[in-house]
Amino acid sequence: MENRLLTKNRMERMLEARTDEETAKVLSECGYGELTDLSPTAVDAAMVRARDALCRDLEQAVPDRRLVELFQIKYDYHNAKVLLKGAATGAKADRLLTGGGRYDPKKLAENVAAGTMEDYTPTFRAAVAEAAEVLKETGDPQKADIRLDRAWFEEMTATAKESRSAYLQGYVALMADAANLRTAVRAARMGLDETFVGKALVPGGTVKEEVFRTTKAAELDQALKNTPLAQAAALGAERAEPGSGSVTAFEKACDDAVTAYLAKAKGVPFGEAPVAGYLYARETERTAIRTILSGRAAGLSADTIRERLRDLYV
Repeated sequence: MENRLLTKNRMERMLEARTDEETAKVLSECGYGELTDLSPTAVDAAMVRARDALCRDLEQAVPDRRLVELFQIKYDYHNAKVLLKGAATGAKADRLLTGGGRYDPKKLAENVAAGTMEDYTPTFRAAVAEAAEVLKETGDPQKADIRLDRAWFEEMTATAKESRSAYLQGYVALMADAANLRTAVRAARMGLDETFVGKALVPGGTVKEEVFRTTKAAELDQALKNTPLAQAAALGAERAEPGSGSVTAFEKACDDAVTAYLAKAKGVPFGEAPVAGYLYARETERTAIRTILSGRAAGLSADTIRERLRDLYV
C-alpha cells in the first residue's frame, strides 16, 4: 500500500504537469481512481471515497480498531462544528460534511437535529451539547469550536492510552503540543491575552499548558528548545508580533515535526507503528494534493507552491 503513496517524484510531476491529464495520471497512481474532472469538489469527493475505503479495509485488518479510530476522531468533530454552526445560522451545511469519521455524517446530522445522541461516546455527546449551548448563549462560534477541540484531544488522548502504545501516545502528545504552540503564536499576533490562550489550549501534551499560557510567544523558542517542536517554536517566536510577516514557514514546521515523528515507523516491520504512519501519510498526502491543485488553479508558480508543501512520509 505504501507503494501508492504520493512520493517526492510524483509530487514534482504534479507540480510540473502541463495538462490536467498528466496531473490526473499521478492521482490515479496514488489510488484515487480515473479522474476526468479536477475541480476541488470532484477531487475532494475522490479523496473522501478513498479515505472511507481505507478505513473500512483497516478496521477489518488490524486487531484493535482504536488504532484506526485515532485518525477518524477529528472528522467527527469537524462534522459537529459544521452542523452546530449551520443550525445556529439557519444555513444548510450538508455540503460541508465529510466522511472518514467513526460516525456516518448523515446519521449524525439527524441525531444532532433531533437531540438523540445516545449512540455516541460520552465525551463527544457532552461536547456537542455544551458547544450548542455556548452558541445559543453567546452566538460566538469560536467559543463553541474551543469546547469541541478540547473534547477532540481528550478523546484522542484516551484512545492512545487505551492502546497502551507508547508510539501512539507520543504522536497524540506531539499533536497537542503543536496545536498549543499554534494557539500561543496566533493569539500573540492578534494581541489576545493569556486568559484567551488558557481557554483555547488543548489537553494531552507533554509540555504543560501553563508554559503556553504564561510564556511570551517570542520566548517560546527557549521553552521548547529541547522538544521536537524546537524549530517550529523558533520560527513562531520570529512571527509573534502583530504584522511581523507570514507564518507559512512556522505552520509548515509544526506539521513537519509530527511527520518526522511518525516517519520513524518506516523502519519498523511489525506492530501498530507502520499502520499509524501510513494513515498519517495519507492525511499529509491529501493536504499536499489540495495545495498543489489550488496553487495551480490560482496560477502560482511551482516554486511558490513548493514553499507551502509539508514534508512527505516517503
